[in-house]
Amino acid sequence: MGTENIQILESIIVIVAFVISHFSIKIIINNSLKNTPIQRPRRKFIIKGLHIFTTIISGIFLAGIWGFKQSEILAFVSTILTALGIAFFAQWSLLSNITSSIILFFNHPLKPGDTIKILDKDYPFEGEITELTYFFVHLKTSTGETVTIPNTLILQNRYQSS
Repeated sequence: MGTENIQILESIIVIVAFVISHFSIKIIINNSLKNTPIQRPRRKFIIKGLHIFTTIISGIFLAGIWGFKQSEILAFVSTILTALGIAFFAQWSLLSNITSSIILFFNHPLKPGDTIKILDKDYPFEGEITELTYFFVHLKTSTGETVTIPNTLILQNRYQSS
């Protein structure tokens, strides 16, 4: 069996393991947290984070299988991190929205189905939370339209829960 065939076999094993872990993470998290007070959207948030982690690990394994040199991987990763750093600096609100979503997830009692009123002097909003994401909170107003509000706006302004 040639080296290339072994690499293909190892790659298939990594991909199969990734797919199995992808589905098993969802099943394990949902089953273990079903009887806890953690709501479904928060479970989805945890599952997304673990899926990102397993994707990165699988990518590292595939890079190792196909013989990327450590210096090449390091150069690639440092280039990506530099580009992300510049993007985050240029769009600091993106990073603050991610941080705000983590704070909202752990410290605020907001969940889908809650009705809130944002007390902003320029743009007051009132509606039912339909979705909490890494960057935005989606509200459905009484008129039926969906309003997307950045997570930082929720933390910066006061709000009332109903």
